[in-house]
Amino acid sequence: MDRSDHILNDKIGSLLWKFSLPAIVGMVVNSLYNVVDRIFVGRGVGSLGIAATTVAFPIMTLMLAVSVLIGVGTTALISIRLGQQKQEEAEQIAGNGMALLILLPALLILLFFAFSEPILIACGAGPEVMPYARDFALIIVAGGVFSSFGMGANNFIRAEGNPKMSMYTQILGAVANVILNYLFIFVFGWGMRGSAIATVSAQLLAALWVFAYFYSGRSLVKIRLRNLRPRWPVMTGILAIGLAPFGLQLAASVQQVILNQSLVKYSGEVGLAAIGIVFSIATLLFMPVLGVAQGAQPIIGFNYGAGQYDRVRETLKTAIFAGTAISTLGYLAVRIWPQQLVGLFSQGDTALTELTIHAIMVYMALIWLVGYQVICSNYFQAVGKARQAIVLSLSRQVLFFIPLLLILPRFWGVEGIWRAAPIADFLAVAFTSMMLYFEMKTLGKQAASPPTLQSRDESQE
Repeated sequence: MDRSDHILNDKIGSLLWKFSLPAIVGMVVNSLYNVVDRIFVGRGVGSLGIAATTVAFPIMTLMLAVSVLIGVGTTALISIRLGQQKQEEAEQIAGNGMALLILLPALLILLFFAFSEPILIACGAGPEVMPYARDFALIIVAGGVFSSFGMGANNFIRAEGNPKMSMYTQILGAVANVILNYLFIFVFGWGMRGSAIATVSAQLLAALWVFAYFYSGRSLVKIRLRNLRPRWPVMTGILAIGLAPFGLQLAASVQQVILNQSLVKYSGEVGLAAIGIVFSIATLLFMPVLGVAQGAQPIIGFNYGAGQYDRVRETLKTAIFAGTAISTLGYLAVRIWPQQLVGLFSQGDTALTELTIHAIMVYMALIWLVGYQVICSNYFQAVGKARQAIVLSLSRQVLFFIPLLLILPRFWGVEGIWRAAPIADFLAVAFTSMMLYFEMKTLGKQAASPPTLQSRDESQE
């Protein structure tokens, strides 16, 4: 029995565990890039170094957004085509995705180097933080192609039903990042530049690993030179589906810029450092939920493409339960061990520690609801329903969080910044529940009289 048969016939619970566990491990390990940077910078450089990484974060998020735009869009279409037994089309999609992962990040790198100073100022860099932010961001952005290719193409490996190899890629890069950060900051004394060089070097290593996998003949989906030639229908299909998570990351970048500017206004550089620590902790707790979502994606995509809608519903329910359980455990960890979590970054800085503990308790008050919202948004991506996925993915940041971030600090100062997050979480979950209700009613009708693959309208994808 090949990988496709397993996805279409094995029990959903064991299948989701098989796919999600490597994805969870991989996502947690991958999240260590930013977390490790901040831990080592906090201990080796200080609070201004942490503030500098926070200033650079919107830029890094934008680079990530491009990788997600191509990686997720390509992954969803590969899974659907493989479920439909369309191997050649799946390989065309993979080839075009590879080409996009190189071309689009290269364009962003050129734009950043042309306007680096005003971009960093817009992201919240003041006179004290600017030298640190410049040292860090210029190197990180210069290596953006490695990051984009490694992360985006690694999604292709997961799409073809090989989550373990995808996990190995992420572990390789993250472990290298930890070792190199220690060497470059504490042994060589390179400071902010050392952290950035360590991150880019680790990303290059991961990209080479992914490249070797596809060209070694071990992959189910083959990367052929003829498929690297851009095909407009293929590229637009990739970008249409990838727009949802891209919009989410782009909105996160805009949100971070507004957040940084508000914090500088109401709390100064210590506020920038505090939110950087909050984001690092939130990332560690949030990544396992994304791992479940990524593990569920090929299962949902394969079965949706094959017309097995009952299995799609069962996968979604199981993933929602797992995602909610994980986010609840994250919430409990923040409530029980705030001092220990924050202390990883702010060793010896009492003012920063106290502010960050208060911020994290308020900012992450409803994190236990986030798992549900993430899994449901991922469902629409997995079945290729781009419009619904875009709306859901953007709901928290664009519809709720950014407006709250602009309004609440006028009344509550910095406290309004912290309170904006849980209010946005609650509103986003309510909105997601409404959209999912109508989708499940439609899917129920499909399950009653499933269409043949030959009659499936491409517009569904």
